[in-house]
Amino acid sequence: MTQRIVIHLLPIEIFLLCLGAGWLAVMGVRGLDLSAGAYLPAAQLAQAAAGALARPGAAGSAPSAPALSPVFTPEVQHWAPQIEAWAALFQLDPNLIATVMQIESCGAPGVVSGSGAQGLFQVMPFHFTAGEDMQDPDTNAARGLAYLALGLQRSAGNVGLALAGYNGGHSQIGKDSSLWPDQTQRYWYWGTGIYAEASSGAADSTRLQEWLSAGGASLCRTAAAQVGLAPAAAQ
Repeated sequence: MTQRIVIHLLPIEIFLLCLGAGWLAVMGVRGLDLSAGAYLPAAQLAQAAAGALARPGAAGSAPSAPALSPVFTPEVQHWAPQIEAWAALFQLDPNLIATVMQIESCGAPGVVSGSGAQGLFQVMPFHFTAGEDMQDPDTNAARGLAYLALGLQRSAGNVGLALAGYNGGHSQIGKDSSLWPDQTQRYWYWGTGIYAEASSGAADSTRLQEWLSAGGASLCRTAAAQVGLAPAAAQ
């Protein structure tokens, strides 16, 4: 069953009340392919993230962030120390960072999508400067999270719109959600549901389990192998 998503007037606290079941496809390893929408050129993204890469100690002076929710899979939890450091550096909720990582790579640093998106946050090559290691976790995070932070700014803090912009390009932020590509609508569905449950203090996420059942588990098996988790930890 296909449903029309209306999000512009809904706060994050009631996302789960307006979402129905029945989506038949999952994003899986289809990464951050922004070629169909507006994107920030690599030079500007590099400028936005340069301070973060140059000041690894800056996180210590940032306000404390919420603790990482236990709902995320072991492969994402593997990156908890880095997620918390990146959250402080970019002034982002660690649960939002983990939500994006969960859907994009399930914590697999070396995964590459069919469109060429790279690494933990599935960032397209044009976001990097020449000579950068696109799969280096800190570099990949700096590029991906700078783009996510900019999406939050452009959407006036609306997490759902920022997630849509992360997947489909920031041009999606100003569009009616019915005009979003199918992939972006699926991304919004998974992302807002997982994030809402993670933010609620829940011990587990039904939306995340739905994502795993719809195909995400395969991505998490790849991630488990890449980060050296025991087979029992894989989904």
